[in-house]
Amino acid sequence: MTIDKLKGSKVRFDVKVPAEKFEEGLDHAFKVENEKVEIKGFRKGKAPRHVYENKYGVESLYQEAIQHVLQDTYYNAVVDEKIDVVAQPKIDLDPNKIKRGEDFTYGVTVAVRPEVELGEYKNLKVEVVPAKVSDSEVKAEIERKLEQNAEMIVKEDGKLEKGDTAVFDFSGSIDGEKFEGGSAENYELEIGSGNFIPGFEEQMIGMKPEEEKDIVVTFPKDYQQESLAGKEATFATKLHEIKVRKVPEFDEEFVKDLDIDGIETKEDYQEHVRKELVGAKEKQNENHIRQTVVTKATENADFEIPEEMIEEEKNRLYQAQVNQIKQYGLDFKTYLQYMGKTEEQFKQELEAQAEKSISQQLVINEIGKKEDFEVNEEAVKAKYDELQEQYKSQNVTMDQIKQAIPESAVKVEIIYGKTVDFLVDNAEVVTEKKAK
Repeated sequence: MTIDKLKGSKVRFDVKVPAEKFEEGLDHAFKVENEKVEIKGFRKGKAPRHVYENKYGVESLYQEAIQHVLQDTYYNAVVDEKIDVVAQPKIDLDPNKIKRGEDFTYGVTVAVRPEVELGEYKNLKVEVVPAKVSDSEVKAEIERKLEQNAEMIVKEDGKLEKGDTAVFDFSGSIDGEKFEGGSAENYELEIGSGNFIPGFEEQMIGMKPEEEKDIVVTFPKDYQQESLAGKEATFATKLHEIKVRKVPEFDEEFVKDLDIDGIETKEDYQEHVRKELVGAKEKQNENHIRQTVVTKATENADFEIPEEMIEEEKNRLYQAQVNQIKQYGLDFKTYLQYMGKTEEQFKQELEAQAEKSISQQLVINEIGKKEDFEVNEEAVKAKYDELQEQYKSQNVTMDQIKQAIPESAVKVEIIYGKTVDFLVDNAEVVTEKKAK
């Protein structure tokens, strides 16, 4: 068999089907089609071959016979020639030229796994920032943690100000008629957040607890609820109480309330925060190194991904995203609105993601082969144990995990990790110098 290499990581070859092979296909087709018809004098599916052919003609078996023969001969050709296909083939065949008792030939064009020509993948230069933390960073992090531990307390005296949280009732109406969704009780709103209709929060400023006030606003012309868009509304409002955020002081009491082992004083906590920040920067550097060596090794390699391979991965990512969105109780169109994207933009992003993922997988796999990395049984078992622990809360059994994730996929993942570790170990990591 002659296999012609085409552009775009595709190949073309011809498959010859002997007359006797097509006859086998006709035998198969007769068994299938005979079950579908009723011929007078015979039970369904029991009519002899010659009776069936006299009534319907042998040509009625051609479509099923051709399909059967194509599947069989194509599969055998791919296996015999060790063609690593990655998509459904395109078949070049004119059924009208097929005749019983004669050989016929059909052409196949199919996308195959790209041949990867590796470039430089050792001694890749990666720049990282120093994993050092300044006093100002420690101070900023402590302030952030203080903000996280802030409490809302009732403001005993004074009027409602910007930044305060109002607890109030409101009832909206247009031309004296209340409208759906325009009323609530004990609603909490941070004044100045901009979460209400423009002008509403500003008119609340200066109110005192138990004060009542009519607030008049106009809905924006592009308001999402069309029945309210551009209309003037009056909200009968009653303020119940005012809350303010109280940020705790950074003192010994705050430190002790955190209940961290070995941390008793402010100085202890400052050092604890410093170590946390250093650890976070080290982790960022580690991730940056891994991502960079994979990216550079991929950029240095030469290969051509077939469009079909990208399309298939894009569709897989698309379906996975849609399923995940459904789990959140959203429909796809609503999700796109939230994200501010069109479906076309969404698919373009997935296509870029698919191409990047495939590119990196191809290159890392090729490096793994070249470096002859192997996976032993202990590593496979350890990976399955890790997966079982990961899904422990969902009561997934080991048999279910192995059925969902075959050993071949586990080995690929392990070799991928080994290869990336190899790239990292052989990288030239340079610490950036801070500008003076």
